[in-house]
Amino acid sequence: MRWGGAYAGLAAMVLTGHAPLVAMCLLAVAAGTATALFAPAMDGLVPLIVPADRLQRANGLLRMGTNSSLLLGLALSGVTVALVGAGWALALNAASFVVSAALIAPLRVAVRPRKRASGWADLREGWQEFSSRQWLWVVVSQYAVVVAALNANVGVLGPLTAEQHLGGARAWSVIVGAQAVGTIAGAGLAARVRVKRPILVGVLCTFPAALPIALLSAQAPVWLIAAAMFGAGVASDVFGVLWATTIQREIPERALSRVSSYDWFGSLAFAPLGLLVAGPVAAAVGTGPALAGCAALIVLATTAALLSPQVRTLRTGV
Repeated sequence: MRWGGAYAGLAAMVLTGHAPLVAMCLLAVAAGTATALFAPAMDGLVPLIVPADRLQRANGLLRMGTNSSLLLGLALSGVTVALVGAGWALALNAASFVVSAALIAPLRVAVRPRKRASGWADLREGWQEFSSRQWLWVVVSQYAVVVAALNANVGVLGPLTAEQHLGGARAWSVIVGAQAVGTIAGAGLAARVRVKRPILVGVLCTFPAALPIALLSAQAPVWLIAAAMFGAGVASDVFGVLWATTIQREIPERALSRVSSYDWFGSLAFAPLGLLVAGPVAAAVGTGPALAGCAALIVLATTAALLSPQVRTLRTGV
């Protein structure tokens, strides 16, 4: 419901024509906080309602639904703004979160008895579970770098390159649209694939993310970049499903949401930094070399993760 309230506030400000920047930033923070609370809770909820032998399929179906909805939302957002304006589009977005809350409200999960503890004790327990597994903190550290590089590409460098060399917004729309379609295909594939070493396969699936960035750096044809983005989208969701399923199987249920919180926090830790430095770096060395640097960071971080014995050898329990 916090999402709905935040977007309702944004809609009200836009519709009334009174939208102070500080107030809009505060509402954006509220929406971001809601995301931060929802994602780990959802990660911990899935094993409570899905049998262990069906977790991977369930995670694949969830990601297929999520990615399809994102693609549909992107397609409809521009049409909605054109038809009813930005304010009413935000209001419809707020209403969608209310409908979402109503849909999940009837869901009932058996409550496990647990000893009373302070929030600090919960954080310590989550950290102990997180830090005691080398494969877990190694991959989270890898993705702190990978997500920063991807953010710099998608948020700044990619659109800038498309504007300067590839034909502008239409070319960039084709490129990111190909990636979105790839994520849907990847989630469907991941729901069915069976691997003995899910973390190893997941980490290897990170390498394709560097290819479209390198092609952007070289100002390759749009169709070739889009094809690489499609492949990267497929690989990214294979990783996502294998990663979520492995965490749900390997982490005790009592600590799962807390460990997931550390996972989200660590993976996104450098994401704002990627956006912050992308512009100045591009201004200093050019967009091409900056993109090449992002691709190199992804390859180096992923190669470093493969040095971990647990990353290479952890086998699935199911």
